[in-house]
Amino acid sequence: MFLAIDIGNSNIVIAIHDGEKWKYQYRYDTKNIQPSLFYETMLRDLLLEWSITPGEISDAAISSVVPDITEILTSAVVANIRFEPLLLNPEVFLKLDMGIPKVYEIGSDLVANAYAAKNKFKKNTIVVDFGTALTFTVYSERNGIEGVTISPGLKTIISTLSGSTAQLPEIEIKIPESAIGRSTSTAIRAGVLFGFIGMVKEILMRIKAELKEPYYIVATGGLSSVIEELKPEFDIIDKDLTLDGIRYIKMASSH
Repeated sequence: MFLAIDIGNSNIVIAIHDGEKWKYQYRYDTKNIQPSLFYETMLRDLLLEWSITPGEISDAAISSVVPDITEILTSAVVANIRFEPLLLNPEVFLKLDMGIPKVYEIGSDLVANAYAAKNKFKKNTIVVDFGTALTFTVYSERNGIEGVTISPGLKTIISTLSGSTAQLPEIEIKIPESAIGRSTSTAIRAGVLFGFIGMVKEILMRIKAELKEPYYIVATGGLSSVIEELKPEFDIIDKDLTLDGIRYIKMASSH
């Protein structure tokens, strides 16, 4: 079995692939970083709950965009499975059969998304990842990663607005019936959610206008299927795309 850990700014995703599919997944809040023993125990408990012995895990890889927790979680993984997981980093990326610009700057999650697109869809692809940041990764079969566009993610916009403005409450991610708010909550929801929808559509429109060929458009990330109005913009919603990319990169690095 393959253990993948995707450490993002909002969530840590721990997942097990049984050779055919992602059989188990668990999400944990990245905030409030804990000592290694905490994650070691958490992982041990998860494996026990999933009826998996550490010896059944034959491969493992970690993607992290949060440096402060990377080493802590790596130690926790080693304590459980007794071998070093592959850490996605520039040295690993340089060995991939895919063009990657600014290899020492680009996030491992973006590379994983593009490499998953290369292996799963085998066509020019725009990956829209709805995470802490909203990212648009343009992958072409000819050149690899053409470039990336980064905007604030939906939860980031909401928490920033609520956290920095007095008397504005946190809001649920639910499209209001009207673009004109009749209360503080619906006013924020209308502005944030309709504005977010407009931002996604506008960025996609401008990216596609600059590309000379048709591109397959894929949504991924924790909030990829939340906003119904955006679904027509995508050819497919694939929530496991980043995990797939981590797994494909591990497979490529083993050859």
